[in-house]
Parts: sequence; structure tokens; C-alpha cells
Amino acid sequence: MKKEITMTVNGDIYRLAVDPWRTLNEVLRNDLNLTGTKLGCGTGDCGACTVLVDGRTVSSCLTLAVEVDGKEVTTIEGLAPSGEELHPIQKAFIEKGAIQCGFCTPGMELSAFYLLKNNPRPTEMEIREALSGNLCRCTGYNKIVEAIAAAAEQLQE
Repeated sequence: MKKEITMTVNGDIYRLAVDPWRTLNEVLRNDLNLTGTKLGCGTGDCGACTVLVDGRTVSSCLTLAVEVDGKEVTTIEGLAPSGEELHPIQKAFIEKGAIQCGFCTPGMELSAFYLLKNNPRPTEMEIREALSGNLCRCTGYNKIVEAIAAAAEQLQE
């Protein structure tokens, strides 16, 4: 039996009827066509599916859609909602060459957003710790860490 839920995604309110076993990832990608949120491992280990729920990072592959009833969800599409200008984190990832295949990038950037919202001047070790739930197979992390440090500086200006 489907359950009616209401959630705010990237500032827009959605009312949906969902099966209680469907994940937030499935609903975002398949029902709302927000495909920036990736499905990597499906077990919460890789971080590719990271989104913000009420301002906190969660693995959307492990979160049931019914759990976000009445909550606010931010996906990578919501980081730069106008579509006209990139968020400073996104700009820094491009400028520092922190993107290769790009699969992990949405989760990395949302984890970085959460970090910088709560710690505007993180050390390198704090950045690395904040990314510990996000795996990248391409960049070796150094450029990602550099990008987040650069974004932190830019956001302070």
C-alpha cells in the first residue's frame, strides 16, 4: 500500500504516493528526474548518493522516501538552484581539476557544503575527515581537498 508523503526538494514542494520500501534515491532519480544524485554501491559505503535532509548529509540509497515526509531535501541540483551560476564549491572543483569521471562529485560537493556550513575554516585534516564517507576512484583526493580549501577561502570573502 502506497503512502502519501510531502517533501520539499530544492525549494519545491512535492506530494507523492510512494511504496514504503522505495528509497529516497529511487524517488529523486525516477520520480522527480533529479539524476544528479547517483547510486553507487547501494549500501551506504561510497557516498555517491549523498544528499542533505534538513541540512544534514544522508545516504539516499539507505534512506526510505517515507522517512523524509515533511522534510527538506537538497540535491546537487539545489546547490546552484538558478542554473545560471555555479556555487563556489562547484566552481572550485572545476578550477582545481577535482573532477575526472564525475560520478562521485555530487556527493563530494554536498559533503563539502555541509562541512563548510558548519566549519567555515577547516584544516586539511578536517576536510579529509569530512570526506571519509565519500569514495573517489579517479582523483586521488588531493585535488578534491584543494578545491574544498579554495571554496572555503572564497566563501570567506
